[in-house]
Amino acid sequence: MTETTTTTGSKRTWLREHSELGICVLLALLGVLVLVDAASISTDFTQRGPVGPKTVPFLIGGLLLLVAALLARDVLRGGRGESETGEDVDLSAPSDWRTVLLLSASFLADAVLINIIGFPLSGMILFWGCAYALGSRNAVRDPLLAAVLSVATYFVFNNLLGVPLPGGPLMGVL
Repeated sequence: MTETTTTTGSKRTWLREHSELGICVLLALLGVLVLVDAASISTDFTQRGPVGPKTVPFLIGGLLLLVAALLARDVLRGGRGESETGEDVDLSAPSDWRTVLLLSASFLADAVLINIIGFPLSGMILFWGCAYALGSRNAVRDPLLAAVLSVATYFVFNNLLGVPLPGGPLMGVL
C-alpha cells in the first residue's frame, strides 16, 4: 500500500510540475476546433483574389496547434513559466464584488439599451458606469469624457469603418 501511495504521490508531483501542459491541451483542442470549423465553411460564392474564406481560419488553427506543440516540448524539457512576483496584487485580499457587479451592470445596461436609445447614449452609460465602478468620482469630467468617447466611437465605426451602429434619437440632433 505504501508503494501505491508513493506512485500516486509522484504522479501528482509530476502533474504539478508540468501543469502548463493543461494550456497545451486547451490550445490543441482550440486549434482542432478552428480547423474543423474552417473545413465546414462553404465556398458557394465567387472568390475575389487569391485568398479565400478558409485561408485565415486554417492559418489560425494551424498556428494554434504549432504553439501547443512547441509549448508542450518546452514544458517537457523543463521550461517553466515565470512567476508573477512582479504583480502588485495582494492575492490574500478578498474579491471586490461591488466593482465586479457595477461593471457587469454597466455592460448589461449597454446590451439592453443599445437598440432602444442607440449606441451614443448606451455607450455613454457604459463608459461612465465603468469609470464610476473603477473609482472615478469626478461629476463634471466623467460624463463629459463618456459622451465624447461614445460619440467619437460611434462616428469612427459608423462613418469611417462602415460598421453600422444604432444611432438612436440623438442622431437627428448630431
